[in-house]
Amino acid sequence: MRLPLTGCTLLILLLVACHSEKGGNVSWSVYGGSPENIHYSALSLIDTANVVRLQPAWEYHTGDGDSVSQIQVNPLVIDGVLYGVTPKLKLFALDAATGKAKWVFDPIAPVNGDTPKIAINACRGVAYYVGPAVGGRSDSGSDRRLFYGAGSWLYCIEAQTGKPAAGFGDSGRIDLHRDLGRDVRDLFVAATTPGMIYKDMIIIGDRVAEEAAAAPGHIRAYDVHTGKLRWIFHTIPYPGEKGYESWEDTAAYRHIGGANSWSGFSLDQQRGMLFAPVGSASYDFYGGKRLGDDLFANCVLALDANTGKLLWHFQTVHHDIWDRDPPTPPVLVTVTKEGKPIPAVAQVTKSGFIFLLDRLTGQPLSPVEERPVPTDSALPGEKLSPTQPYPTGTPVFARQSLTEADLNRLVADSSLDTLKRQLASYRTGRMFIPPSRQGTVIFPGFDGGAEWGGPAYDPGTGLLYVNANEMPWVLTMIDEKKNYLKNNLSIKEAAKSLYATNCAVCHGANRQGGGNFPALIGVNKKYTMESFVTLISEGRRMMPAFKQLSEGERNALAAYVLEKGDELGKRFVNTGVKPNDPYFTLPYTATGYNKFLTKEGYPAVAPPWGTLTAIDLNAGVIAWKDTLGDYPEFKAKGIHTGTENYGGPVVTAGGVLFIAATSDARIRAFNKRTGQLLWEGDLPAAGFATPAVYAADGRQYVVIACGGGKLHKQSGDSYVAFAVP
Repeated sequence: MRLPLTGCTLLILLLVACHSEKGGNVSWSVYGGSPENIHYSALSLIDTANVVRLQPAWEYHTGDGDSVSQIQVNPLVIDGVLYGVTPKLKLFALDAATGKAKWVFDPIAPVNGDTPKIAINACRGVAYYVGPAVGGRSDSGSDRRLFYGAGSWLYCIEAQTGKPAAGFGDSGRIDLHRDLGRDVRDLFVAATTPGMIYKDMIIIGDRVAEEAAAAPGHIRAYDVHTGKLRWIFHTIPYPGEKGYESWEDTAAYRHIGGANSWSGFSLDQQRGMLFAPVGSASYDFYGGKRLGDDLFANCVLALDANTGKLLWHFQTVHHDIWDRDPPTPPVLVTVTKEGKPIPAVAQVTKSGFIFLLDRLTGQPLSPVEERPVPTDSALPGEKLSPTQPYPTGTPVFARQSLTEADLNRLVADSSLDTLKRQLASYRTGRMFIPPSRQGTVIFPGFDGGAEWGGPAYDPGTGLLYVNANEMPWVLTMIDEKKNYLKNNLSIKEAAKSLYATNCAVCHGANRQGGGNFPALIGVNKKYTMESFVTLISEGRRMMPAFKQLSEGERNALAAYVLEKGDELGKRFVNTGVKPNDPYFTLPYTATGYNKFLTKEGYPAVAPPWGTLTAIDLNAGVIAWKDTLGDYPEFKAKGIHTGTENYGGPVVTAGGVLFIAATSDARIRAFNKRTGQLLWEGDLPAAGFATPAVYAADGRQYVVIACGGGKLHKQSGDSYVAFAVP
């Protein structure tokens, strides 16, 4: 059954439920559905028989989307109130049964007479705290607070009123540049994924830049009432701390950045254990200034949530130079071994692996082998790990190598011949081939395999459900030539060098764009010199701020990108030069995040390009697997290709798995036991987000953010509710 909608919307599927709590309400109170991050709902009225009856019920427009905006939010619903975030990072509350607005908080509203400057970054949700009333201010008898990131600020907002909590930090917010142990005021730091509430603390991770000039990704816990730091865990260890010995350079901890928990956390509340997936150290693709295994980059960490003390760690990639960081928090599961239930964590990866670890010790519950991998780096100064961990007791859920036999044959013969010639010029055929000047195929690509949406887990069946991308990318390295440091250059000469160093990795060597990053050709129709310099300084969405660049460098870049011919011929004068950290100067850089595509724009690999897989964790086998999503032109020919997908699934006690995520702007319902497609509905924009399931006034809902925007798709800006009549 297909239900077309019109307009730009963030869709909610409204369903009828018999499960009830207070006032007939069942909450979705934590990002991912629960502290365990299992994306599961015990609601069961919507089942495999009646899911086909879904129909539109109500719609709420945020009113602040634009042509490239996104919404990646997994909303919270608590006691009949839905909390979400708009494309321009406004936090709002709705009546979850009617869609009627209660309040909206705008982070750029004046604070103490000053208008904050907020870079528009991605936001994937909010965190919710409830505790005893403070100072008698709450008329409901409890203190209810929402926490979310906007730009480089962590905001604390009163849930009842939508107003900043005055006693928290600076007028209800704290600057995430602080408390990191070094001066990072000019570096990019943002909280794009919600933190985790534990007792009276908000525990946060950050998104930081992926180039050499990056802040460290230390994990911090703040007091929910005052905003004061309670504890910090150094993901790049200090002298005397465990893991410090894994870095050959004893001074690296003062300079190297990254190793950040950008995708969130999971929590075992009963045991007080926080689980953190830690990203790769920077720079992503060359590790000559961070030799060693680089703990605790690319690790699953277990921390004491009370103190931040390390309990155990497990590294999924040693000395990562492929951007293979864990893309999502581990899922807390229970597996049966020799007839006994064992608490465990399941970590899915971009490579299509599942690491199944004992929750208490971090020891593998399924075999993991350290296998030899290529070490023949073509980049002098690099030193690779001779082995990488391969889990052998859990099934692989995505293809891991690309050969000529795997190429896309849905295109014309001439296009296929071009693919063959291109592939023959690259290094390919297995994982962990070092980055190279000739080009190295990364497959699965930089966006997985698994991605930030994460898997769902059904505690009743023991099945883990993970959606995956199967898109090859090509990583090509070039020598870094910082010509802009020379004297007597024109602005054009200096700007071309600055662009190659700071911009080409995302936007392409010729400003043509790459991966999910837009082209910069023609942006002079949208930006003035002043507004583009502001963009460089503050960042926007996926683009980090480049405050480390001098005033002269920012102006030169703006003149180059905006094609200001009258300026480009002038002599480059580097005003406002800032001290340069030698660790930020590297001999090599990448040409960009480049997908391996056919001339027609399709993936170079044969379908499927997106999949949904159910894995029996107890048996270590795939229970079922399906292709996820369609290209309309191929579907019309009866060819089911799948699409790239962002956002995860949700599974319910009613036997249904819900997922959007695909680029074809659909939401789908599958039979969780068999994988049979039961229902699909058209969305007003692609739902690149994870659904949430809840009940309000005795009715069951499924929520999906339809923000579009990724993969060059139409953007959306509203909420829509669907119901079973």
